[in-house]
Amino acid sequence: MAKPLRIQWNARSLALQVLLQVRARDLFAQNLLEDAWKEIPMEPLERRLCTQLAFGVLRRRSALDALLRLAVTRPQHRVEPWLWETLRLGVYQLAYLTHVPGYAAINETVELAANYGQARGKGFLNGVLRAVLGMLTDEMSDEPAANALPVGERRYRRLTKPAFPDPTDDPDGYLAQAFSLPPWLAPRWRTRFGWQECLRLGFWFAGPVPLALRINPLRTDRAELLQRFLDKGVDAEAGDHPQAIRILDSSPIRELPGYAQGHFVVQDEWGMHVGSALAPKPGSRVLDLCAGPGGKTTHLAEMMENRGQLIACDISADRLEPLVQTSQRLGQWLTSPMQIDPEGDPPAGPFDAILVDVPCSQSGLLGRHPEVRWRLKLPEVQRLVPLQTKLLLQACERLAPGGAAVYATCSLEPEENQHVVEAVRQAFPQLRLDGEEERLPGRPGDGGYWARLRRVVE
Repeated sequence: MAKPLRIQWNARSLALQVLLQVRARDLFAQNLLEDAWKEIPMEPLERRLCTQLAFGVLRRRSALDALLRLAVTRPQHRVEPWLWETLRLGVYQLAYLTHVPGYAAINETVELAANYGQARGKGFLNGVLRAVLGMLTDEMSDEPAANALPVGERRYRRLTKPAFPDPTDDPDGYLAQAFSLPPWLAPRWRTRFGWQECLRLGFWFAGPVPLALRINPLRTDRAELLQRFLDKGVDAEAGDHPQAIRILDSSPIRELPGYAQGHFVVQDEWGMHVGSALAPKPGSRVLDLCAGPGGKTTHLAEMMENRGQLIACDISADRLEPLVQTSQRLGQWLTSPMQIDPEGDPPAGPFDAILVDVPCSQSGLLGRHPEVRWRLKLPEVQRLVPLQTKLLLQACERLAPGGAAVYATCSLEPEENQHVVEAVRQAFPQLRLDGEEERLPGRPGDGGYWARLRRVVE
């Protein structure tokens, strides 16, 4: 990570640097933090605060800007980027981190200006943040309103003046600004899911995503691993999926019992359900067409009990490298990674089972990857559909009679999900829909869609 001159690293200065990098270069905050921590020593509590600040600002950006517009007289485009990001960071602490005293949040944020060699901005920062602090009350409500800031657990913090569109007159505008949802997405979701469900989604996406582990049945079972966690003081519980364990505290993954021995891998519960939908049998020939870092690939290998052939494809060698490392740690040896040309053809069939976990808009991951909500546009969704359709067609062409292909996305958009499946079914009359699920985020974990298509034996 490029470092500003004279920087003194702490939770707030690193969070600000991450926000500036995300803004300037379309990078992901998690990757930036992981790279930074390799170079910058930081205690666990400081790391936790840094993560909370960076992700909190990214998740709440529109709401923070709405508060700032009440306190800043000049247009946003006339405020230097570093200064506006610093204001967002300060307002996030004032509005959401109630355990941090207001004066402390303001002082620490103002000092960032000198830390970044921009001491001339201290007066401006101090004045704006004090103005915002004056708008925040300690009164809580359980109903949305133009002067109600969503803060968590279906609670709203009252403001001294309206900051958002009135939810009665402009519900889509309220969802977009108060919950920081993409403006084009809010009306789509309200039409499909309803007002109350959109409020639930807004609160879910605004908070940290729970960490889930998938136990490796080749080396342990869930009860045994949960007991090991309990013995080590790790707060954990069984998840909904038979292989899922939820970690309820912030324990470092590599320090958890069983990590080095390959007893588990990090994977959201939604991803586990996708793999289970395909459920390849031991000894079968299986293709993972878009394997990526390999979370779902290693799940398929577990279900195959290390027997058979599993070809894992991706267009990026860098994305396949973690798959190789994870497979080795989990004690799996049947997977054959294969880099393929984006314009070329996948391996020849026939295959008994094929996973088609396609590139998608990731609209079901707005909590896990908050940067997505500020980059995703409707044209991008529409641009992905031809690629998604092509990949599913290629998979179905390689299915053995009686074989199954599972098409999966982490998107909630019908264009990427049901519409793609229906188009492919029309092109392949010998396919039948053998199962389908759309899961909204927070029920539990991430959201997404899968459909299982089976080739009829003629």
